[in-house]
Amino acid sequence: MTGSERARQYVDDVLAGRLDVPELVRLACQRFIDDLTRPEFVFDAAKADAAVGNIEQLPHVKGRWSGDHIKLEPWQCFWVASIFGWTWAETGYRRFRYAYAQIPRKNGKSLTAIAIALQFFAADDEQGAEVYLGATSEAQARDLLFLPTRRMVETCPQFRKFYGIEVNASTLVIGSSFSRLKSVIRKPDDGYNPHCAVVDEYHEHETDAQWSTFDTGMGSREQPLLLTVTTAGSNLGGPCKEYRDDCERILKSGGGDSTFALIYEPDETDAWDDPATLRKVNPNIGVSVSEAYLLDQLDQARRSASKQNAFRTKHLNQWVGAKVAWMNMLAWQRQKRAMDPEQYRARPAYLGIDLASKKDVAAVAVIVPDGDAYATFQWYYAPEAAALDNEKYRELATAGVLALTPGSATDYGEIEAKLEELAALFDIRQVGFDQWQAQYLAQRLMERGLPMTEFPHQVRTFSDPMKEIEALVLDRRLWHDGNKATTWMMGNVMGKADAKENIYPTRSRPHDPACKIDGVVAMVMAMGLAMRARETGTIDDWLNNPVAM
Repeated sequence: MTGSERARQYVDDVLAGRLDVPELVRLACQRFIDDLTRPEFVFDAAKADAAVGNIEQLPHVKGRWSGDHIKLEPWQCFWVASIFGWTWAETGYRRFRYAYAQIPRKNGKSLTAIAIALQFFAADDEQGAEVYLGATSEAQARDLLFLPTRRMVETCPQFRKFYGIEVNASTLVIGSSFSRLKSVIRKPDDGYNPHCAVVDEYHEHETDAQWSTFDTGMGSREQPLLLTVTTAGSNLGGPCKEYRDDCERILKSGGGDSTFALIYEPDETDAWDDPATLRKVNPNIGVSVSEAYLLDQLDQARRSASKQNAFRTKHLNQWVGAKVAWMNMLAWQRQKRAMDPEQYRARPAYLGIDLASKKDVAAVAVIVPDGDAYATFQWYYAPEAAALDNEKYRELATAGVLALTPGSATDYGEIEAKLEELAALFDIRQVGFDQWQAQYLAQRLMERGLPMTEFPHQVRTFSDPMKEIEALVLDRRLWHDGNKATTWMMGNVMGKADAKENIYPTRSRPHDPACKIDGVVAMVMAMGLAMRARETGTIDDWLNNPVAM
């Protein structure tokens, strides 16, 4: 079957219900059929076939198929054939100036986008074609976009020689047509005049600066393409989500005749933790991404609240809020047991102190290694004045887990006294503090012989101990005494994963002064010190570079 025939077969299978796909994909297929009857458009099968055929002469450059010719799946044929096959009846120029493809990770979206870009660069008979691969970082631009593109050309000598492509370190050039292809980081120069631009992982863009600059630079081109390929993300107020929502309106209500949209994401009635949803939204399942791998990721996401965000955006392609719950609170409650610090007298211990504001809650947390498990305890302090209009503070004070100190500011003298008491009880190896909060107190404690260690409040220091605490709770190896303040704060902690899945504790209601997480922050600091001592016996190197960023 030709490329256009495979595309049409995909459309027919979707509309006949032979394939289970998201509703927005079904609407894209229905749009294809409906547009065949519109006189202003022509679907040129020959152009679609030529594009699919050219792409399938290019090689894979990664993984088990490296060196083999690309073989587009039916859904990819639909994508490519739609972009290259639909034309305006009046001019014969390509219809689609914009294309938005929201596809889960590992489904071949970047490979397809690169192959499309190469067609615009070399095979489109465009003089002075400028093709750009847009990214947000140098690593993304180099490693994920340009280097695979360059490698694809280098390992396909027929393609390179036929079009006269010169391969350079950072650009591809065709001297005869004065065309070039290169990657671009963030906002490009205003002088760019793209014939094709690919905006990769648009969900990572904080603004539309790159997209808009590409768009406005295309004004003098007769049939350019601005191709956006992305997974879903967590920035619900960002430019990618806004673009995605506009594409949904096009698919549901019509209009947008120059925009092609292909969105694989769960329907509203699909359960995120149902394996059937995974199969529905991953069009290349069993081809470029294995079902076993996806089911393993699903299992981890079911068990770990902090992993749900990454799973749902990357593998389900589902837009979620920027913050998700960190701790599985059922598992946390399960780890409560009757215990007392006296049980651990003279044991090695690691402390974290979080002073926050003088008018706010201050926390002291201890982590005590106990074989292959850990015990943790916390103590809390706040000024009496802060409790006057805070019912939660009064409740915790009545329960005996929050000490109220006289006046309008926390009396750090009581915290010093508690730390001296703990020093007499435990074999304290390190006490972590943040210099921006506790420099003066730390100096006083060092003078009293406590081993104070600076622990900056940064992603690089918090991510690993947060993950360790979560894993220990799930594995039933971290125990606590049921402190009501700690459990309350644990439920307030949300986590946002960055591009490398590092996490940092944030408040679930950042503008609510009654939403506190200070005890959890102190606990994470203590665990960070315990982890490093367990692994190397020292902490200096880890505090300088604990997480590969």
